[in-house]
Amino acid sequence: MDKKEWFEKELAERTLYCEEVLEKYLPAEQGAAKTVIEAMNYSVRAGGKRLRPMFIAQVCMMYGGRRELAEPFMAALEMIHTYSLVHDDLPCMDNDEYRRGRKTTHAVYGEGMAVLAGDGLLNYAYETALRAFTQAKNEQETQAVVSAMEILAGGAGIYGMVGGQCADIEAEEQPQRVSAALLDYIHEHKTACMIESGFMIGAVLAGAPGKDVELLRGIASDIGVAFQIRDDILDVTGDEAVLGKPIGSDAAEGKRTYVDIHGMEKAQKDVEELSNRALERLASLSASDEFLTALIQSLIDREK
Repeated sequence: MDKKEWFEKELAERTLYCEEVLEKYLPAEQGAAKTVIEAMNYSVRAGGKRLRPMFIAQVCMMYGGRRELAEPFMAALEMIHTYSLVHDDLPCMDNDEYRRGRKTTHAVYGEGMAVLAGDGLLNYAYETALRAFTQAKNEQETQAVVSAMEILAGGAGIYGMVGGQCADIEAEEQPQRVSAALLDYIHEHKTACMIESGFMIGAVLAGAPGKDVELLRGIASDIGVAFQIRDDILDVTGDEAVLGKPIGSDAAEGKRTYVDIHGMEKAQKDVEELSNRALERLASLSASDEFLTALIQSLIDREK
């Protein structure tokens, strides 16, 4: 088995594990709130790379942490990510009718129920993460759960993802005012913040050294920003059949992108520099993991 086959096999196994964790924590579709719960579960089951819970699991295991402590946070972080997509797709936001090849939540359940489904996922994410306290075996693990809760809430809030989304909406309304600095802020907060949360939560739950936790924050930030720049590049150079969506959609909608502001050559160069810095920092950690390194490399080189 060559390295590519090994990675694809490992990735499939870890993705399946993340799916199993999610299924375990999804709410039962019953009672007076049955419809909104169905909409929540429909949204989560739409699929995806499951990168955020995978980062939590992989980093936690890299430092010798326990799966039982990590799993509530794995489910919670993916619920938060999903709620943001449900709200992104709404008519008042991006007005998308399809995501990952199937109808979006509002297209199936209606706009009002989709809003409630997003709200429900956000709140249920915190209910789910709190279950980690029952898995803590000592005071040290209890404190680790407290710290992980702070990271989870902060990354999702007004100084994290919500702040990035706010800036993104205003940028779409006034694209002529979008500067390079504002675009960097949007990429860092709308995309990178939740990736940072995954890396840091996994490390904190496993009791990783504080120096490593901060290094992982920087690694995740570089990965998240590079990931978003790569998105902008693929919107220009990608293959529609591979991407599963039309190329050039950002330009058609008048959005300012990294490529638009900096040019293709600098965009490609910056992805390479951010990626190399992330991999160099990863190699300097006190623990290592072959799969995590391969996963990061695959995100850098992705075609979709």
